[in-house]
Amino acid sequence: MSQRISPFSPFRYLTFRSLWIATSASNLGGLIQTVGAGWMMTKISDSSQMVALVQASSTLPIMMFSLVAGALADSIDRRQIMLTAQTFMLAISSGLAVLAFAGFLTPWLLLFFTFLIGCGTALNNPSWQASIGDIVPKEELPNAVALNSMGYNLMRSVGPAIGGAIVAFAGAAAAFAINAVSYSALLIALSKWKPDSAPLTLPRERIGRALSVGLRYVTMSPNLMKVMMRGFLFGLGAISVLALLPLVARDIVQGGALTYGVMLGFFGLGAICGAFLNSHLRAYFKNEAIVCFSFLFSALGTAIIGLSSDIRISCLALIISGASWVLVLSLLNVTVQLSAPRWVAGRALAFYQTVTFGGMAAGSWVWGAIAESYGPENALIIAGAVLVFGSLVGLLISLPEFGLLNLDPHDRLSEPIIQLDLTSRSGPIMIMVDYEISQQDIPDFLSAMAEWRRIRIRDGVQQWVLLRDLENPDIWIESYHVPTWVEYVRYNKRRTKADSEIFDRVIAFHRGPKRPSVHRMIERQTVALHDDTPLKPHPEIH
Repeated sequence: MSQRISPFSPFRYLTFRSLWIATSASNLGGLIQTVGAGWMMTKISDSSQMVALVQASSTLPIMMFSLVAGALADSIDRRQIMLTAQTFMLAISSGLAVLAFAGFLTPWLLLFFTFLIGCGTALNNPSWQASIGDIVPKEELPNAVALNSMGYNLMRSVGPAIGGAIVAFAGAAAAFAINAVSYSALLIALSKWKPDSAPLTLPRERIGRALSVGLRYVTMSPNLMKVMMRGFLFGLGAISVLALLPLVARDIVQGGALTYGVMLGFFGLGAICGAFLNSHLRAYFKNEAIVCFSFLFSALGTAIIGLSSDIRISCLALIISGASWVLVLSLLNVTVQLSAPRWVAGRALAFYQTVTFGGMAAGSWVWGAIAESYGPENALIIAGAVLVFGSLVGLLISLPEFGLLNLDPHDRLSEPIIQLDLTSRSGPIMIMVDYEISQQDIPDFLSAMAEWRRIRIRDGVQQWVLLRDLENPDIWIESYHVPTWVEYVRYNKRRTKADSEIFDRVIAFHRGPKRPSVHRMIERQTVALHDDTPLKPHPEIH
């Protein structure tokens, strides 16, 4: 067994430590605001569904806008994106506090402001999550993600109780004001952080193409698709506890705002326990085993909360639910980051968050509707059954282990020297690669080529085909297109060492005297009357 890294080792890095502390302070304010919003809705509306929609209104924007935020995170300075998002949330939270103090809040206006705060979170999260891999080494990433979860849930263990006390004694408006102030610590920390940024050698991708490339990468990566499915199922079922907890506190255990805050605190306490257990469990169990049993324990905790009217039993069940929550979500988060190279990490995390928080948003609405008609007890029991189903899915679609793929950039590629005077928008570009394959190697060659085709298309090529020469059957030609010359160069820079291993398998079957020939051509579907791609000018020699 390899030497275990301390779960607190990422704190050795000053940048991570300072941002962690500032983020925890901001999370504390956010959790106080969450208590205020949830409890205020119970006061200004009698609808169980409206109460559940408070949770949905903060998670729905993450589902709606994370994809664009992820594309921005892979194209623009992530620090600047986070500064913009935090400033936006500071302004919105301040406005919410002012309206609450003035007594102008209505149920729909409250949902509107929580939706806007969720929009700021959607913009911030992909950049922050993708930045962790730049702040700490790869081997520290699982612990850094777990510490992020622990920091959030450490605040969850005390923030809701503090929020409940503030709401009980000073009102929800005070909770909103404290949240507005809490953003200042993170703004200061971000302004002091000076990340190393590589100089841009290519124009930025347009948002539309960046989104399509990111979507194609995720959908053609089996490991990532497994994570997406499990994330959706967990978000759908596990959010029932948080969405219905105000009703549980008010109707099942017959408590008030302070009771709600204390119960949220026990959920956070469980999440802290889950963060501490994370590295220990990963040392002895496979990822799938941890996620499978966490689903089952989450189902158990959810059902107990629905069945018990004793607050002591409910708080114990909340510890189980909180621990399961952080174990599943932190492990899925790390799996995404270690299954996607750095050039697409922001988009991969954004797709993961979209799917997972989409499940949470859908679950918040569904469980609220069921609670409205049949009571929160039955809604929580049904949610527990969904979590059991999510555990059983792992029998068919198991999660990958960490470190199976080397996603470091491949360093052997360089931009080819061309003789035509191309611009960045010149294209379309057609690439043809010639292989000479012996008859006995064809089955193995085609098997390797099928995997290479997936990688080519996943990374952005179009119209991929494999051709065989009718007159010389040993000659095979791989052909594909890219829109422009810049996209061809960008595509080649995306190759990882794991990708190169697949390509090495392909060319191992090549029997020619030299490596496969590569033909790079600019395509013309009409015949121009002049040469619109002239040769590059050569300097005169004197």
